Amino acid sequence: MSLQSPVGSDHQLARLLQIGAVLEEVVEARATKHCESDAIDDDVRGMLEAAAAESQRHRERVDDLIDELDADTIPFDEIQPLVEQQYEADQDFDGVLYDQLCNEETAYKFYDDLIQAVEQSDATFSIDRDRLLSILREIRAEEEAGVEEVTELMERGI
Repeated sequence: MSLQSPVGSDHQLARLLQIGAVLEEVVEARATKHCESDAIDDDVRGMLEAAAAESQRHRERVDDLIDELDADTIPFDEIQPLVEQQYEADQDFDGVLYDQLCNEETAYKFYDDLIQAVEQSDATFSIDRDRLLSILREIRAEEEAGVEEVTELMERGI
C-alpha cells in the first residue's frame, strides 16, 4: 500500500486510515512508556503525557472516520507489522527526546502524504471529502506543533 499514488476507493482509504490509527497507538504507547522513566525531568514528562493524550485523541478521530466509510477493515494484527515495517515503529533510539521527535515526524509525514494522496484522487468516497481533509489537516498541524515542541526542548538541552 503506497501513499505515493492517489487513494482510489473507500477500501484503500480505510486501510490507510487504519495504518494511521496504529501509528498513533504506537506513538501513544512509546510516549507512555517513556513517562515511566525516573531519568526524565518534569518538562519532558509533561510533553510526553500531552503527546500520549494527543495520540489517543487522534486515534479516536481516525477510528471515527474509518467507521463512517463503506469499507471492510482488516484486523489490527495484520496492520501493525505494516506500520512497524514502513515507519520503523519498533526501533529504539538514543534518548527519549530523539525517539519522540522521530515519532512526531513520522506521524506528520504520514498525514502529509495521506492528505496529498486524497487531494490527488478523483475517487468518490462515502465520507465527505472536505470534512475528511479538514480532520486530517488538523491532525497534521498538531503533529507539526509536536515536532516543534520536541525540537525546542532539545535546543534547550533538556
